[in-house]
Amino acid sequence: MDDSNLEIISADAFGSSLRGFGINLLVSDVRKTVDFLNVVFGIRSTRVSDDFAIVIYGDQVFMLHSDAAYASNPIHALIPETPPRGGGITIHLYDSDPDTACANCPNVDAVIMAAPKDKPHGLREAFIADHDGYVWAPSRRL
Repeated sequence: MDDSNLEIISADAFGSSLRGFGINLLVSDVRKTVDFLNVVFGIRSTRVSDDFAIVIYGDQVFMLHSDAAYASNPIHALIPETPPRGGGITIHLYDSDPDTACANCPNVDAVIMAAPKDKPHGLREAFIADHDGYVWAPSRRL
């Protein structure tokens, strides 16, 4: 997706531009999640508000919505009262250095669940839980 106009794109134009596979994470604090993603992984975001952000990772985009933004959506009933969220889901970031990401973790509310390690499937990866309990796996090819 061409992200050059994401800062000014209207909600309906953005929505109709989405194709393929998409992710929308419901988070307790959009701004805190944006900060985590930027500090730990260098991921940039745009259209950041208390309720929404467009997150840009390479040539892919995904969205963050606050719990409050989904208050009238049926999925809201599935949000746990306390972390962790996303049980069983690992969000892989295949172009993020796990050593750098883990070195950045002390600067934010994050827990390193597994330190960087070379894996037999050809990746060096780590596992990091954010403040909501979502697990992020930065990795790079060996």
